[in-house]
Amino acid sequence: MKKTITLLFTLLVGYAQAQTADSVTIRKIYNEALANGKSYNWLRYLTKQIGPRLSGSDGAQKAVDWTKQVMEKEGFDRVFLQDVMVPHWVRGAKEVAYIQNGKQKVSVPIAALGGSVATGPKGVEAGVIEVKSFPELRALGADKVKGKIVFYNRPMDPTKINTFEAYGGAVDQRANGATEAAKLGAVGAIVRSMTNVRDDNPHVGGMRYGTGVPLIPTAAISTNAADLLSKSLAENPNLTFYFKQNCETLPDAKSYNVVGEIKGSEKPDEIIVVGGHLDSWDLAEGAHDDGAGCVQSIEVLRIMKALGIKPKRTIRAVMFMNEENGLRGGVAYADLAKKNNEKHIAAVESDNGGFTPRGFGIVGTPDQRAKVMPWKPLLAPYGLLEIGAGGGGADIGPLAQLGTVLFGFKPDSQRYFDYHHTTVDTFETVSQRELELGAASMAALVYLLDQYGL
Repeated sequence: MKKTITLLFTLLVGYAQAQTADSVTIRKIYNEALANGKSYNWLRYLTKQIGPRLSGSDGAQKAVDWTKQVMEKEGFDRVFLQDVMVPHWVRGAKEVAYIQNGKQKVSVPIAALGGSVATGPKGVEAGVIEVKSFPELRALGADKVKGKIVFYNRPMDPTKINTFEAYGGAVDQRANGATEAAKLGAVGAIVRSMTNVRDDNPHVGGMRYGTGVPLIPTAAISTNAADLLSKSLAENPNLTFYFKQNCETLPDAKSYNVVGEIKGSEKPDEIIVVGGHLDSWDLAEGAHDDGAGCVQSIEVLRIMKALGIKPKRTIRAVMFMNEENGLRGGVAYADLAKKNNEKHIAAVESDNGGFTPRGFGIVGTPDQRAKVMPWKPLLAPYGLLEIGAGGGGADIGPLAQLGTVLFGFKPDSQRYFDYHHTTVDTFETVSQRELELGAASMAALVYLLDQYGL
């Protein structure tokens, strides 16, 4: 019994000492990020000097070249590119749309959804059917929908505290609205923007066509214009809507994931990934989505080097290409990892904006999540209180098939969809301090993952 008590006491002392040492290191990580951080200046260059970075565009290629140079300049042990063939959709000339209500013509802001076909040079004008859901649309039947433009006007639920949950409850209209409308003979689809803010900015995003149905043009309409259209329809169900868009899909283009790594000193064959997606929608600087995640990921490795932390495991920063309209980069990365027989023990993604850190969502087994729980007291002083089961991230999602535990960085979500996929997702909307706190939070988690594994 005495030996057991002595052993238990020794283990508790050792655990306390380790916690103290980890606490000191994590404090140094935050000090380095907040006093000497480079992420904000990197983000300024990425958004202001390069700008929009849709897959296949010149901006995307410039972002690849630049992030590779940044990581090489920081002296990471290895920096390399992974070839990825990506979709190449282009918007063309600015869209035109108006409500024709009797003799009154009111112009409204729209933007073609990524992947949509064009309207043709004359545009499309037709009567409008407003619906809130696919079941409501189907209940109307082809007799009422054929030859019309379907207007999807279900807003994001403002009562959801987590705005990503609200987004998930509305985004099916954007993704599949054109297909469901085309099945019933519609000639076009207009979708309310995915935001709770009332503004004049169309919020774009990807859509997809089902097989065996006509390809009809589809666009996002700003929330203010959606409210106006709905009000006008209530007053005059016979009004018409006109829109013209000039987008097209070109042949797939060659692009790249950009990877930088610090080699592990004890277990170099075990890999921890931290990353974000380098592409952005063509209308946006992509500051929150996802320039922030990219520069934060590079900053994680920079902090380790600056503090002289020699990780046991290999730490990789990955700039994934084509999350917005294809996820080709994430799939290619996982495929290469499998082909090369690489062991990825954990992956962390930042793709929820550069806002104040709140925690991490974990995708793994109950036992794997349980191994993370003892770290909560180390992270709580920095506001990381939401740590538990949750989402990982789109780009790292394909790594789950390899048994990788996924961590999704969770900043405060309240303002994200104010800017998401719009022209106002700019550098000026990002707080330097919030961005740097996020980078430090990710670095702290990566440090603990490296020290203790899963």
